[in-house]
Amino acid sequence: MIGLFLGDTIFSEIVLNRIKKLKKKYFIIDFSKNSKFKNNDHSYRISIGKFGKIINLIKEKKSKRVLFAGKIAKPQLSSLRLDIKGIYYMPRIIKASKKGDSAILKSIIKILNNEGVKVISSISFNPELALNLGKYTKIEPNKKDLVSIKKGIKYFNKLNDLDHVQALVVKDSKIVAKEGREGTRKMLSRLKKKTQSILIKFPKKKQDLRMDLPTIGLQTFKDCKKYGVKGVILRSKKNIILDKDKCINFANKNRIFIKVI
Repeated sequence: MIGLFLGDTIFSEIVLNRIKKLKKKYFIIDFSKNSKFKNNDHSYRISIGKFGKIINLIKEKKSKRVLFAGKIAKPQLSSLRLDIKGIYYMPRIIKASKKGDSAILKSIIKILNNEGVKVISSISFNPELALNLGKYTKIEPNKKDLVSIKKGIKYFNKLNDLDHVQALVVKDSKIVAKEGREGTRKMLSRLKKKTQSILIKFPKKKQDLRMDLPTIGLQTFKDCKKYGVKGVILRSKKNIILDKDKCINFANKNRIFIKVI
């Protein structure tokens, strides 16, 4: 029995569909904004403040493994109703919330570990969503592009674990845009069209790679075309790519390179 902590975005649905296809026994704790899994007979809606209820459900289902998939919205901590374990653990989550969403998720993982529950990678059942080292398109970055890419990677390496940058855009060895909390699409919208720049999307510093992996999909590549991004750089096995074949075909058609390092 696998416990699925599911949030918003299509990624959660992809994971659930694979679990069903593999005929795995599962239950869902629905953390989406609008209870998107409410029609599933195996779904439960439990507030993050009800840790006792969550742990009891996991033990009732005799589950020793859970995974997180989809965007889990940051809870309004001040309005949460707590049970006894919620009261015990909430100070840790409040402290983590000051560091950002990823820190909250890390805190939840530690709490689950304390309770004897193992959190596994969000792509444990969908390894095809991660790319291995190599190039995935007909065109490749030129020598000038490689210098810019090296500059961007160097910037990522200098970030500390409190930084929220998960993507940036480089051009002519300069960083021209950085992703904040608003996301990749909003960052790209700030670019001038036909920039001939490069998008680098990596996990955040010290990010827990079992969950919250940086994700791209067809819409990302459509935005790249719109704003003149000529290439996308990803980390091997540390990014999720949705609709992989469609993304690669679109990139080839529009002369956008994809390189995984």
